[in-house]
Parts: sequence; C-alpha cells; structure tokens
Amino acid sequence: MTHAGDSSPTNNIGPKEPTVQLLFPPGPLHPKSGEWTEVQIDGVAHPAQLGEPLLDVINRSGTELAQVCYHPQLGAIQSCDTCTVEVDGHLIRACGTKVQAGQVVRTQTEAARAAQRDAYDRLIANHVLYCTVCDNNNGNCVVHNTLSTLRLQHQHRPYQPKGVPKDFSNPFYRYDPDQCILCGRCVEACQNVQVNETLSIDWEAEQPVVLWDGGAPIGDSSCVSCGHCVTVCPCNALMETSMLGEAGLMTDLPLPVFNAAVEAVKTVEPSSGLEAILQISDIESQAREGYIQKTKTVCTYCGVGCSFDIWTKGRHILKVEPQYGAANGISTCVKGKFGWDYVNSEDRLTSPLIREGNHFREVGWDEALDYVARRMTDIRAQYGANALSFIASSKCTNEEAFLVQKMARQVIGTNNVDNCSRYCQSPATVGLVRTVGYGGDSGTIKDLEQADLIIGIGTNTAESHPVLATRLKRAQKLGRQKIIMVDLREHEMARRADLFLQPKPASDFIWLSAVSRYILDNGLAAEEFLAEHTIGLDEYRASLEGYTLEYAAEATGWSVETLRDLAEMIAAHERVCIMWAMGVTQQCGGSETSTAISNLLLVTGNYARPGTGAYPLRGHNNVQGTSDMGAMPDQVSGYQKVADPEVRARFEAEWGTPISPERGLDNSQMVDAAIDGRLKAMWLTGEEMSLTDADVNHLIKGYEALELFVVQDLYFTNTARYADVILPATPSLEKEGTFTSTERRIQRLYAAMDPLPGTMPDWQIYQEVARRMGFEWNYSYPGDIMDEVARLSPMFAGVSYSRLQGYDTLCWPVAADGTDTPLLYTEGFNFADGKARLYPAEYVGRSDAPAAEYDLHLNSGRMLEHFHEGNMTFRVPGITAKTPDAFVEISPELAAERGVDTGDWVRVVSKNGALRLRAWSPNG
Repeated sequence: MTHAGDSSPTNNIGPKEPTVQLLFPPGPLHPKSGEWTEVQIDGVAHPAQLGEPLLDVINRSGTELAQVCYHPQLGAIQSCDTCTVEVDGHLIRACGTKVQAGQVVRTQTEAARAAQRDAYDRLIANHVLYCTVCDNNNGNCVVHNTLSTLRLQHQHRPYQPKGVPKDFSNPFYRYDPDQCILCGRCVEACQNVQVNETLSIDWEAEQPVVLWDGGAPIGDSSCVSCGHCVTVCPCNALMETSMLGEAGLMTDLPLPVFNAAVEAVKTVEPSSGLEAILQISDIESQAREGYIQKTKTVCTYCGVGCSFDIWTKGRHILKVEPQYGAANGISTCVKGKFGWDYVNSEDRLTSPLIREGNHFREVGWDEALDYVARRMTDIRAQYGANALSFIASSKCTNEEAFLVQKMARQVIGTNNVDNCSRYCQSPATVGLVRTVGYGGDSGTIKDLEQADLIIGIGTNTAESHPVLATRLKRAQKLGRQKIIMVDLREHEMARRADLFLQPKPASDFIWLSAVSRYILDNGLAAEEFLAEHTIGLDEYRASLEGYTLEYAAEATGWSVETLRDLAEMIAAHERVCIMWAMGVTQQCGGSETSTAISNLLLVTGNYARPGTGAYPLRGHNNVQGTSDMGAMPDQVSGYQKVADPEVRARFEAEWGTPISPERGLDNSQMVDAAIDGRLKAMWLTGEEMSLTDADVNHLIKGYEALELFVVQDLYFTNTARYADVILPATPSLEKEGTFTSTERRIQRLYAAMDPLPGTMPDWQIYQEVARRMGFEWNYSYPGDIMDEVARLSPMFAGVSYSRLQGYDTLCWPVAADGTDTPLLYTEGFNFADGKARLYPAEYVGRSDAPAAEYDLHLNSGRMLEHFHEGNMTFRVPGITAKTPDAFVEISPELAAERGVDTGDWVRVVSKNGALRLRAWSPNG
C-alpha cells in the first residue's frame, strides 16, 4: 500500500490486506499507519489501518458525516465537534480518534446527531449565513455544505458580532472577523504546514479572533502571503481580494444594497427555515458554473512543480485553489497563489514586430513568419547551418523545448542549441551523471521529508523553493529531522537549522572532500554499500590525499573540530539527503562540487533508499524538462548523445534528415562566435539574457553582431531591444503542454484562457516556420509532440497524455508500460554494470577572487516575492507594492566601513560593468 504521491515501496502486510488504497491528498508527510484491521461503520465492515484517524476511514467508506475543522492535510484540530460519532456507547470526535481493532462506530444515533447539530449551532453563532450573496458560494464552502449535511432548519444561538473591523491591509486577501468561526484551520496551516508561525488565536481574550503576530495588521506582520490560510478557510472569513464582487451573480452589489440583502435573508430565515434559503443559494452557486472556469495548471515560477486549479471568469483570474498537486497539496507561495496578474499586463505584446533601422514596425503573423523563414534559409545557404543557433526557454513546455532542438537539428542541420541550464542545472547534471548515471533528483519531496538529516549547500530554500522548504520546516519542527545549512549568507533556513556553517567563498568542494576522506579514514563509511554498489574507490581515495581537515579548516574558515563534528554527524544518521542550488552550480567548479556531493552520498551509502539521495534544486519551472527534451548542444531528448551512431540513426529515421555528430555551441560560445563572425543568426525564446548573464556588455556585443536576431517573448523585454524580429508568445495559462519539476515529475497543464489576440503559443510558432521551410510538421496539439518524444527517447517511452490526465503524474524514467520511477537506483545505478562511480574530481577555484581594485565578493541570489529578473513578478501590482525594487544587501561590518546606510544609493562596480541600486544592511 502507498499513500498517493509516496515514493516508498509497496508494503504488503499479511495475506488479508484489503485491495484499497489510502488516497490521502498530497501534502505534508503522514505518519506511517499500522497493520490492517476492520471497523464497523453503521453496521458495515470497512478496512482500516491501526492508528489512522477514524474519520479517514469513515470518509473512505462514503458515509456522510459533518466535519468542519478537519482537513486531511492538516490533521485533527478538534475544535468544532461536528464529527461526533458514537463508539462503543461513548460520544467521541472521529477526527481525533485513532483506529483500534474491532471498533463499532455509529454515526447517526440520536445522541450523535444531537451533538453534531449542537456543535454546528455553536459555530454559526460566529457567522452570518448570507450564502446567496456571498462570493464564497462556490459549492465548496464547508460551512454551507455542513448545514446541508445536518439538515438544520433554524439557528438557535443568535449571531454575535465580534466588533473587530475587516482587515484589508494585505494586497492579496482580506480577513473578516465577523464571518470567522474560529475553527483554527488557518492557524494550523500557518503554524505547522507553512511553518511561518504568524497566526494565532488568543482564547483568553474577551472576543477571540485570528491574530497576525499577536494583533498587527496583516500588511505589517510577518505574513509571507503564501495563501495557506485562505486555502484552508472553511468559509468566507479569509478570501482572495480578486474574488470580492466578482464571483457571484449578485456579489457586486453596492454596499448599502448588499447589507440590505443580507438583512432580508436573515429576516426571512425564522419563518422559512434555512433549507429554503439554501435552495436559493444552491441555484445561484450552480449558475456560477456557467461562467467560472476551473482549470488545472502547473506553476510557472520555480522548479518545485506545484499544481492547482486556477479559477477564471473570462480573463479575470479569480483565485488559485491548490489541493491535489503531487508536490504541494494545499501549499503555495506568494507567487504561485497570487502572482498571475502578469498574464493580463498591458505590456503584453500583441503583434509581431520587425526592425526597420532604429524602429520596429508592427506586422501580421504571415509577414513575420515568412520573414524569419526566408532570412534563416538565406543565412544557411550563404554561411552554412552552423551559422545559426537556438536558445530554448526554461519557462516554456517540454513539447516546445523539444521543437526548438528539432528545429535546429532537422530543419537547419545544426547542433547549436542550448538553454539556461548551462548556468544553473548543467553543473549538477554533470556531477550526477559522472557518479550515479542520471542528472536529476534521486527521489521526490516525500523522500526529503523522510530524511533523518538534510544538508543544504548554497541554497536559500525558503525563498527560492518555498513550498519545498515548508515540508522540511515541518519535519524539523515535529522532531523527525535535523537540518544542516552551509551557505555564505544567513537566511531563514540558516536560522532554523540545527547547524549553520558559513564557509569562505569557493571552498565547498574542499570541505566536502575533506569530510569524505575523514569518514573513509575513520571507519565511518558504508563499507558494505561501497563494496556491493560502487567502483573506483581506490582511485577516489587517492584523489583525496591532500584534503585533510586542517587544509579544509584553512580554506573554509571553520575549525578542525567543527569539520570533525560535521563528518561524524553525517555518518551517524541513517537517511541523509543533500540538496544544493545556485550557490554551488553558478560558481566556478560547479560540476566538480556537485561531483563531490554525490561522492559523499556514496561514501555514506545514501542512495537508493527512501529518505536518501542527491537533490539539485532546479530554479525555473521547466529547466529540468528543457534539458530532458534535448535543448543542448551535444544531446537529443532523454540525454542521448548525438555522437552515438545508434541514437542518430533512430532520429534520422523518424525525421528523414541526417543529424550531425559534432557538438554544437553552448550559450556562451554562441556569443563569442557572434562577435568573431562565425555565428550569424540566433533565435532566442523566453530568456532575458541581457539582464541575467554575467557579462552583459560582452553579450550585447554579440547580439549587435548578428545578422538576424529573433526574440520570442511575452513583452518587449530588455533583450528584445536588440532584436530584428520580435514574436509575441503566450504564457502557460494560454496553452497546453507539460512541465517537468525538480522531482523529475512530468505534469500536464491546460489552457485556462484563449491566447491573447495577436499572440501565438510557442509550439505553433515553431511549427509554422518549419512548414515555411519545407518540413511537414503537422502536430494537432502538444500531445502529438510528446508521442514523438516517447518514440525517440527510451527514458520517456511510457509517457503519454492519456497517462497524465488531470493530476496524474509520471517521474522519469518511464517504462513503455507506464511504470515510472519516483525513487531512483533501487534496481542499480544507471550504468551497464549497475554500479555507481566514485569520481576523482578536481578543485576549481574562483576566476575573479577579490583583489586590491575589486576587493569585494558579490553573491547574487533570489528573493521570495520576485522571480529571476522580475519580468513577470514586477507586473503583479501586489508583489511590486510589497517589494518594489531590487537591492544590494551589505554586511553590517562593510556598511560601517564604507559609511553606507539602508536606503542609500550605491554603485557596485566590477571590471565588466557597474550597476546602481539601493543598499540594505541588517543594522539599518
């Protein structure tokens, strides 16, 4: 038996195990339940596991039972009593009662029904029932639906206003105390799912209400706008401001009319009874189905891969409703929950543009596509196929990334194709392919939750991958996990860590190697694992000869004792995961440091078991998938080498054209080749390289040297300024496709709205240009493209849209029969002999260490509210209001030395350029 989304192996307990799956919604890790038994529910036997909540069994049985405060992803709060049942003659809460063998449960006895109704009556003394004119009357309001379940006719306890005003101080949601039933769901979600620990209820107060930081306005509190509280609220007390006055047929009434309508409903209730009023509200709720569309999508920000329903009314985005996502369940961050206004930004391009001198001319699609096809044909004819290049987007779909590399290889005949993983993903991929064979996370977020020890290196997880961080914070808070953070900067995860270490820059490889050597030298290694599952130990030992604890102490600035304690702490834990991000991969030697991480995991035997492994956290929503699909200069889809004759033969047979065996140019090489005249054309999709590359002045020189520069994007970006042709594409909400998350999890997204007039999905743009260049691309929808990927790529042989319906997911590799692999290496490592390689990596230091003239180390990073260069999030007014600009954070010591105060404008200067921005220092 497995929980939905769990990567643990099947657990067959005894010959009488029932054929039933525990379909817990995805979310925080559920504790393991016990052996199977049976319980009697209203006279019928049902399978149950010892120790699981009795209410879960009742719900699984299909028995209708009221439950307001309970949520399967939150657990038992036990604040409302509406789930009261009778067990062995005693009234108990079904949510807080664990299954025991032989229980006899009766849900509809007179005593149980009376207790349920009385409990509900106490709740609605806090709540005005005006469902017909409520924006939350959407068929999923727990308070409304419980009233129907209990079939109450009248409210016996009078409603008691709380006398506390509504709080609209957060730009994304509001709190209405007079509608709050004080169930505690929001508090539980904040305290123990998000673990931001902002919300509470002061039950000693004369009038209890939900408090932010003990009573601050929401907008002034430590709330990070993750949206958990809004998602789990069982009524309209917490609601998205984008819903207000928009969701219902009559919810946009002027306030005096609205208040009068509420009063009219309350006046009628004593004579008509609640059932009649609910029938009217049910009709109104059903009417909403005609104009509110609910579409499953996948988040377009970081690589965690959150998925959820997005509610739209035309192009108006009402809300994001997370529940069933394999990676996130009810969880979101501020961007995933509220950061979608960029889709309707006035800045959206709505017509192709062609450069004429120093200006751009709006043109129709046929003219733009004809122009691109003709110019690429001419350049290929004059200079050869390798004079053209393509860069795929880490924000586009898998299918679109596949077509970018197909355009390069089939239509043009070059391997000059790459994507932004060159800067962030490729180093980790290299390190893992060298050692264990696959360039991706060893397991899933469930495995990270199950680890006894998490080591984070160069990752600001709570801001870069916030939903993943919530899982680790929860596991640590509940005592299931220890956390070690190694990073240059102190951040939230560093402050929460059981051990936080700040190394000197560029020393991660050194301490990793020294710790590995200490573990090997002192009998702490997983000797049996090494003997059975690895090769290359002797050569690897020899490569560690110079990496003593003393040498590592000098390099890192730590003490020898600290390094020794670190090594022994790692060796002492049974299940260890290491996660790392751009603090490793965007440094010189990122591939070597990633290799050292994997070597350490092998030395300690931390692969191929639940709760172990390597987790290079992917930055963009589909940076994993873009590389998976072959948008790289030396590999086609499924990481198959173009130098392999068998691989080329398979693609040549499918595409009807020869494939070059020679490695193409990567991103950086393309720029150099443009400057020296070898590269004449570039087609760049959805990347703001002119703001994010390390040496943008050099990059711009390359752009300006091109004869044809095609930019495909949502907006007139900074990079688009240098284009010859600009093609307006569509965001994820306007198209179908799949994304692949950091878990290697492939998920479908569906179009929530039509493409903005004048724009076109990326895959259709590529197809139209290919057709104009003489190739019969006839994909009717992205599923056809994925079918081609599956035919050509053994890693994706069993991937199909029929297996990815709705919230169904697949973690690659996927066998032809559809069997996927959430946890890698359980059947051996991805080499012919099934054994991992201990790889003797070599240290690579900094290329530009601080010196006399440029004496500071700049460590770039991400922040919670914004993503990357901000092209999307700076077009979300609520986010911009909270975090209006970028800034440079300066240590208190440096700020004092240079006389810089928070808010001062400073110039940060390197040998390649300079930028001007405001300063922020922890000491103000």
